[in-house]
Amino acid sequence: MAAKTKLELTWIGKDIRPRLEPRILIEEPELSYHAKARRDGDIFDNLLIHGDNLLALKALETDPALRGKVKCIFIDPPYNTGSAFEHYDDGLEHSIWLGMMRERLEILRNLLSDEGSIWITLDDNEVHYLKIVADEVFGRRNFMSNLIWEKADSPRMDVEFFSSRHDHMLVYSRDRSNWKLNRLSAGAEPASHYNKTDADGRRYYTKPLRAMGADGTREARPSMYFSIKAPDGEDVFPKNPDGSDSRWRWSPKRVEEESHRLEWVKGRNGWAPYFRIYAEDNDKRPPETIWPHSDVGSNRTAKLEAKGYIEGVKPFDTPKPERLIQRVLEIATNPGDLVLDSFAGSGTTGAVAHKMGRRWIMVELGDHAKTHIVPRLQKVIDGTDKGGVTEAADWKGGGGYRFARLAPSLLEKDAWGNWVIRKEYNPAMLAEAMCKHFNYTYAPSTEHFWMHGHSSETSYIYVTTNSLTGEQLRALSEEVGEHRSLLICCKAFEEQSARALGNLTIRKIPGAVLDRCEWGKDDYSLKIESLPMMQEDEEDDLPLAPKRNGKKDAATGDLFADEAEG
Repeated sequence: MAAKTKLELTWIGKDIRPRLEPRILIEEPELSYHAKARRDGDIFDNLLIHGDNLLALKALETDPALRGKVKCIFIDPPYNTGSAFEHYDDGLEHSIWLGMMRERLEILRNLLSDEGSIWITLDDNEVHYLKIVADEVFGRRNFMSNLIWEKADSPRMDVEFFSSRHDHMLVYSRDRSNWKLNRLSAGAEPASHYNKTDADGRRYYTKPLRAMGADGTREARPSMYFSIKAPDGEDVFPKNPDGSDSRWRWSPKRVEEESHRLEWVKGRNGWAPYFRIYAEDNDKRPPETIWPHSDVGSNRTAKLEAKGYIEGVKPFDTPKPERLIQRVLEIATNPGDLVLDSFAGSGTTGAVAHKMGRRWIMVELGDHAKTHIVPRLQKVIDGTDKGGVTEAADWKGGGGYRFARLAPSLLEKDAWGNWVIRKEYNPAMLAEAMCKHFNYTYAPSTEHFWMHGHSSETSYIYVTTNSLTGEQLRALSEEVGEHRSLLICCKAFEEQSARALGNLTIRKIPGAVLDRCEWGKDDYSLKIESLPMMQEDEEDDLPLAPKRNGKKDAATGDLFADEAEG
């Protein structure tokens, strides 16, 4: 019997996977910013990262404090339309673009909490391709909706064919069974369909008590087929218009308890009960899939907002309005939740999250991390940004953020072509880097010099550039004790002595990490010249990735599986 085939989207270079180095982050205090006054509830641990966003995502993913902790991810990636964005190299082949997005989506999924969701804005050019790739990464069952945002508030008269008025927003949950969205306010005034008023002046409308449509059969819920007394004492059973048996929406007990909500209407076919739905019982409404510009703003709205926070700098051509991000965060988060945007652009996601009392992380490669985002966030923190959602969020200023850049690659080649630890790495940086490589939480102890990090309550890591003698190893083993374990990363050690010390595991550096990733590569951006297939002719003597032996990469998965693994 032939092996079961799988339906999937393939593209040139799909099997080319980067081996990312888990970089550490280095704060640049001169660009970090905090409010002068501290108030209860202000959030100061926000993070703006300047650097390649794939390497930055890897840095976040290898931080145990962040992996699986993000409640909402909003990304507005380059749309691959060939429109020559000033701030992005955007005109890429479909396959190259899909490969780059797939790598990022896989890490973003790992960063999401079990209750989290990701929101991806795209136009018609790539949305249908990315939908299939996202199904592969997140699992089809976790696809929640394709929202339509009316990005333009008027038609373009100079187009050849269709004037595009909308963008798409794909929404996926990390785990559909755990995701709970927040309903939106129904507004101060009841909607027009609340067209009746009771004796107490309360607005309501009515719906038939009989189940409707395909669910309106006696067989669907036999226990819901029973008689109800009409005003004249007649026994009324649920019947469809064609005379077949239906069922009631309410159980006999509920009919008895809430009889005051029933209204009886007598028509040609006899009595029919309806039930009242009051406006005050429905002050929240589910989000809809079409978001008009009148509700959430347009590109034009966003450009007008940009004039208020960027002085002397040309704003982006297609920025997102603050109300659009506000709507996303209203639905997907609560105050204090963590929000991530790895294509930060002009920083709208962070600005809105800050005003709404959410924690945030943003990543941006371009210089506009400094020219656009930094001055914008400073105004938000100072309370001088009066535009966007400031008034709606009742924002008065406060809080702060740290500005960080990616550290350089841990290893470099010396004059003889050997891989050695880069000179810029001091002992603390090296210890943090090794923690990332071996999945330890970097947390240096003030009591024990050998505790640089931990992976559990009894498992620790110690990093040193020294060579350790047998005497030193025995002393460490005795201090660690029999109920704890210690991973030691060092330049060299006395191997014979180490064999007898069961609570120590010892690795030489840099050899212990040499084959783990690509070294010295700083650019995984959406630039054709940065991609692996464009570098085949270049001399490259970095450690090679393991051969696949003809097997499909496990990360590719089943495109149309009900849910992603893990």
